[in-house]
Amino acid sequence: MAATTTDRNTLVRDGTTFEDPVAASANIHSGAIVCLDASGNAVPASTSTGLTARGRAEEARDNTSGLAGSLTVPVRAGVFRYGNDGTIDRTHIGKTVYLVDDQTLAATNGIGTLSAAGVCKDVDAVGVWVLIG
Repeated sequence: MAATTTDRNTLVRDGTTFEDPVAASANIHSGAIVCLDASGNAVPASTSTGLTARGRAEEARDNTSGLAGSLTVPVRAGVFRYGNDGTIDRTHIGKTVYLVDDQTLAATNGIGTLSAAGVCKDVDAVGVWVLIG
């Protein structure tokens, strides 16, 4: 594409909300951590490698009997509080934390068995605040 020679109306997004196609056989619960699989389809976070954390599901989507892309799920990136598997403490603030399931985080990648969730922003008595997306 060549450089502009006139003004242009460039579209803008806030970069925190997305609508992603749901993977075949996936069941995503509202409020759960959503990831993208190797095909770019939304799946619930799980103990797995190769997932890309996307954000929090804004609504539930049950595609257990559908094909990939039959449904879409609204996802929001941001800082959210999820459960701590007991390995994350305040020394992990600013460091990558990892996905145990769609609502639980761990301090390490489980010796190569867990995908990254995002960056730990805070830890409190209830859970871990993580920046996802």
